[in-house]
Amino acid sequence: MPDDVNTQDSPLLGRRTVLRGAALGTAAPLLPAAVASAAGPPAATPLAAPSPGPAAASVPVSLRWFGTSGWRLDIGSRTVLFDPYLTRFRTGLFDGAFDAATELRTDPDLVRTHVGRPELVLVSHSHWDHLADVPHIARTTGARVLGTETTYHLLVASGVDPARISVVKGGEVLDFGGGLTVEVVASLHSRNKNHSYFAPGTLHAPPANPPRTISDLPEGDTLAFLVTAGDGGPSAFLMGASDFCERQARGLRPDLAMVAVPAGNATHDYVPRLLRALDGPEVVVPVHWDNFEEPLTEPPHRDPSMDLDGFVARVRRSSPASRIVVPDYRTVYGADMRPLG
Repeated sequence: MPDDVNTQDSPLLGRRTVLRGAALGTAAPLLPAAVASAAGPPAATPLAAPSPGPAAASVPVSLRWFGTSGWRLDIGSRTVLFDPYLTRFRTGLFDGAFDAATELRTDPDLVRTHVGRPELVLVSHSHWDHLADVPHIARTTGARVLGTETTYHLLVASGVDPARISVVKGGEVLDFGGGLTVEVVASLHSRNKNHSYFAPGTLHAPPANPPRTISDLPEGDTLAFLVTAGDGGPSAFLMGASDFCERQARGLRPDLAMVAVPAGNATHDYVPRLLRALDGPEVVVPVHWDNFEEPLTEPPHRDPSMDLDGFVARVRRSSPASRIVVPDYRTVYGADMRPLG
């Protein structure tokens, strides 16, 4: 959920192995099939450049951005989803008429087109732009969902089999076999200029009625995930909101960091603290900067409240050895976040 909705106004074990030989200090434009290079200015205290290493994953890996913070990771024949919000219905958020009573809905055909046969669905938190399509995905695919206690109760109320939901809190390192591991990272939700955010709160039991509107989906605590794809990597750090627990993120050392772009400066030194905690990821991928009420068939439209260019500049200053890839909906990326095909 973006930072600028005010609560006062509305009711992978083989880490650092795949990407070490990649070019450093480059950035990708918002194009579906090209990556441009542009060296950033040196930082005052740059993070150390990584040393060379192996250049291939043990299994084929591809990544697709669903917009917002959503991703599909295909690891060989296995599919992992993160925050898969695809229906992208209108709430008035981007045209100045935000309505917290907007009814939840899912487009089954659209969802089926994008999600494949997922084995796992990872949920960062329970706001609608992260959770709204998850009940349908869980009910129709049989995927296992990992999320907070609040996510669990909302899914159960939405008709998802409790046996297919795993409650996690942060700190778990879960082995799904075949080299696929998921480390759960306790995290935080981003905040607006009033240091608040939309629909706070947690659930400790299923609600009396199934969720009907977006205001029925409270945040319910926030998680990040580190997914490691086989013994050869890569490892991807997946964020659903633009804040984090520095002590929880320290030492994760992901190859790829999917970092949520903030709408303001409520989080002190957000970019340098995060990239320092992660030890300068090989690739930084800005997410949650798009208008997520426009269809995925169009190129991404920027959320006007998000300073994507400023974010990219801060990443360059803080971690000049990192390559920056601004993703596109229509592009399938390889393990190093370079376009495939």
